[in-house]
Amino acid sequence: MHNPTCPDWAEALLNGFSQIFLQRQPLCGLLCLLAILIGAPALLGGALLGGVAGLLTAQRRGYPKAERQAGLYSYNGVLLGLLISQHFAWSALLPPLILACGGLGAILTRQWLKHATRPDDLPAYTAPFVGLGWLLLGTVPERMFALNEPAPLAVLTAPFTGLAQIMLLDQPLAGALIALGLLLANRRAALWAFTGAVSGVLIALLIDETSSALLGLHSYNPALAALALSQARRQPWLPLLGILLAVILTPGFAALHLPALTAPFILACWLVRASQRMFKACVDSPFESP
Repeated sequence: MHNPTCPDWAEALLNGFSQIFLQRQPLCGLLCLLAILIGAPALLGGALLGGVAGLLTAQRRGYPKAERQAGLYSYNGVLLGLLISQHFAWSALLPPLILACGGLGAILTRQWLKHATRPDDLPAYTAPFVGLGWLLLGTVPERMFALNEPAPLAVLTAPFTGLAQIMLLDQPLAGALIALGLLLANRRAALWAFTGAVSGVLIALLIDETSSALLGLHSYNPALAALALSQARRQPWLPLLGILLAVILTPGFAALHLPALTAPFILACWLVRASQRMFKACVDSPFESP
């Protein structure tokens, strides 16, 4: 719904930030913006530039306004802007690179939306971000952060750190702001996201991956998978299965020497949705008579 107190472009951009968490809620997007400002202020410019690049590309190419306003052409650009700002040293080439990647992310998203027209088609999610991110990073391993908190406190804050890691941040306060944004947008989604984040921490601790567990690196993909699959009400087994698959798939990317980014979340959701579609096709298909 259009907000008369917020200009169209600002609402679309804020929705782009909230769409990282599969929500369309400008206030949630504003809290995500604040999370970046608090968690990694040096990345804020790149995030804004990437989101604006996606939005301007969608406007110039005449993509449907409803989709632009929903933030569907901005969120991959935001994530790419964060990634590029985090991994590459500042130079005069950095802004054009972010603009190009943000625009390309919007074009890829549009092509996906054009072909995924049926309800049971696989969504793009953050696939443009992951694909372009792998091209940009090559075989650079995932960035690790120093852990400065005492271990007991870090265990308690690890789920919030996991939520922050969705936007490549490592501060639990940033994750708390994201959790608040999700709570304002959709309480059920917020509960499932936190469930996914907690599950990732607990499973990582059980398999003795303490350091990466406390940094939230095992939490953000299960949280996203739970968010995406919790949209089907009365089917709690879907987000639970998504959480499990995201946890199982994550180590495989390290074995391939690829940064996981949000790829485990995407694959987990695609597997669940494809399985649903196959099961439905089997149930709906009539038995052939001999």
